Amino acid sequence: MLTNPTVTKLHEMRLSAMATAFRVQMEDPQFNELSFEDRFSLLVDAEWSTRKSNLLTRLRKKAGYAIPDACVEDISYKADRQLDKAQILRLASCTYIQNANNVIILGATGTGKTYLACALGNAANRNYYETKYVRLPDLLVEIALSRSDGTYRDVMKKYKKPRILILDEWLLYPLKETEARDLLEIIEARNQTASTIFCSQFDIPGWHEYLYDPTMADAICDRIIHNSHIVTIKGDSMRKLNAVTD
Repeated sequence: MLTNPTVTKLHEMRLSAMATAFRVQMEDPQFNELSFEDRFSLLVDAEWSTRKSNLLTRLRKKAGYAIPDACVEDISYKADRQLDKAQILRLASCTYIQNANNVIILGATGTGKTYLACALGNAANRNYYETKYVRLPDLLVEIALSRSDGTYRDVMKKYKKPRILILDEWLLYPLKETEARDLLEIIEARNQTASTIFCSQFDIPGWHEYLYDPTMADAICDRIIHNSHIVTIKGDSMRKLNAVTD
């Protein structure tokens, strides 16, 4: 008799998974053999699992990955890539996020920097950390446009806030003064409070000449490098290899 009103109330409280599980229990006599505590525990588990699954889906969608299905389990460790599997697995455990450390992924075009970054992002999502992926050229254009439409503070906040920010195609071209200053503001806000993953074709010493002037370059690099885990990917372009395989 109490089934329908109870189910209705659960739906009104947005406990839909619990409502479905409760209906199943009421319709299946086998659940009568369980104690009240066990049955209630199953209801809570159903709601908890559904909410966690929905949260993970939202986090992945909001991240905006270039490769949404990238995952650590599918990373190639072919000898010529010279990837340290133990290092990748340590990063996938997300300890670096807890310590607000950064990750720098270096490698030539096509070697899989973007895939690895997105895989680490998805690993972070599994631990329910908020991530955001963006190409640096797109970020700089978005910031520039925000100045003219009055959304500058909102845009800057969007990239300061996530626990993990993935900046792909890092320093493809020399930055203007305004671009370097905007970048410094974001990096400064995230320094020692959140983690950033940088994907770059250029070795770290070559970054300075792209960061407007020596003073700006020192300020930006100092906040990035001192607490970063560096991953270098060697070998041929994965795009070429996959094209040959296909």
